[in-house]
Amino acid sequence: CPGGPAARGEPVFDRLEAKMAHAMMSLPATKGFEIGSGFGGTVMRGSTHNDPFVANPVGGKPGDSGRPALGVSSNYAGGTLGGISSGAPVYFKIAVKSVSTIGQAQQTSRLTGEAITLEAKGRHDPCVLPRTPPLVEGMAALVLIDAALLQRTRLGGACTTVCDGTRNFDPANPWGDAANGAANGAANGAPAAKKARK
Repeated sequence: CPGGPAARGEPVFDRLEAKMAHAMMSLPATKGFEIGSGFGGTVMRGSTHNDPFVANPVGGKPGDSGRPALGVSSNYAGGTLGGISSGAPVYFKIAVKSVSTIGQAQQTSRLTGEAITLEAKGRHDPCVLPRTPPLVEGMAALVLIDAALLQRTRLGGACTTVCDGTRNFDPANPWGDAANGAANGAANGAPAAKKARK
């Protein structure tokens, strides 16, 4: 998944990588999941595996409507740090097993314990590979949009701001003060300001 907004996820129970693993492992035939360096990271030194924050070379000035001012210099963690998205691309690998139900006769047992031969009839895919990428992409998209919607709720409802570092979010005044509110709102796609209610 290309680099999305930072600050999506939770530090403990709903870690972004945990939710992604949950989603991927719920797909049929999935038998393994690793994010970032995965199992390869277990043989790296912590100082090497660290993804330190650095000034972002692309749109890295506070006030720019592009990328946030900070990025990461490496991405061994796979786009998350401490369970929260870092703004770097989220990447992971999954392992998918071969199809078990095939045309070849196989031995099994009835509930009574009687040995029988299972011969699958009908249409069965001998390989799930063509169907796997769209399922993985769809599940990843659901996890990321769910995390985005949870973040929007935390910030005060249906309106979120660009992470440009220029000001703190205020649910009562989501587009800034009166002088800059219209300009900020227009730059971020906000509807025209309405007259205050009395």
